[in-house]
Amino acid sequence: MDKTPDGIAGVILAGGLSRRMGGGDKSLLDLSGERLLDRVIARLRPQAGPLALNANGDPARFAGAGLPVIADSVVGHPGPLAGVLAGMDWAAGLGADRIVTVAADTPFFPTDLVARLSGGIGAAPIALAATPHPTRGLMRQPTFGLWDVALRDDLRAALAAGIRKVVIWTDGHGAADVAFDAPDGRDPFFNVNTPEDLLEARQRSQEGTA
Repeated sequence: MDKTPDGIAGVILAGGLSRRMGGGDKSLLDLSGERLLDRVIARLRPQAGPLALNANGDPARFAGAGLPVIADSVVGHPGPLAGVLAGMDWAAGLGADRIVTVAADTPFFPTDLVARLSGGIGAAPIALAATPHPTRGLMRQPTFGLWDVALRDDLRAALAAGIRKVVIWTDGHGAADVAFDAPDGRDPFFNVNTPEDLLEARQRSQEGTA
């Protein structure tokens, strides 16, 4: 198979347990007439290709998305790094050099995410999105990143050694931080974790402030 455009494949991370939402698949919840997942796909598709969905369990529940579903290869729901690894392994089989990851419960992420990450990665093998915080400086968004697929064996070894936090592993590889503004105080990486968050996301979508 030919390499993807610019060597970047897209991976939507949906492998979490959604405990604060009461379980189930947050990405299949309704957001003003469309599923969260549909909104995420629509925002990512123009930025990368091909796309895949990282999720565990029966893949048939995502049949309507029209994407390949790739499960974690590490058991026990070890977190987003396992989804990144699954995405790397999938993309390597396609000949992609990099993957971009986005969270399936974050419907308003920037439409220039990949361009900005690509422009800010420099010589680093990883770039993570970050947003300003009034007291803590830049806050990294660890599920939104650009990752060199060549790191997959290193990541596999790190997971086997018990590493779970994204920033611990990425700091070890000198990941670049790429800052994104929050226009009018609206976090572009706002994610839906609770029923209250879902109501806010629906209002934001209806207001056209996405």
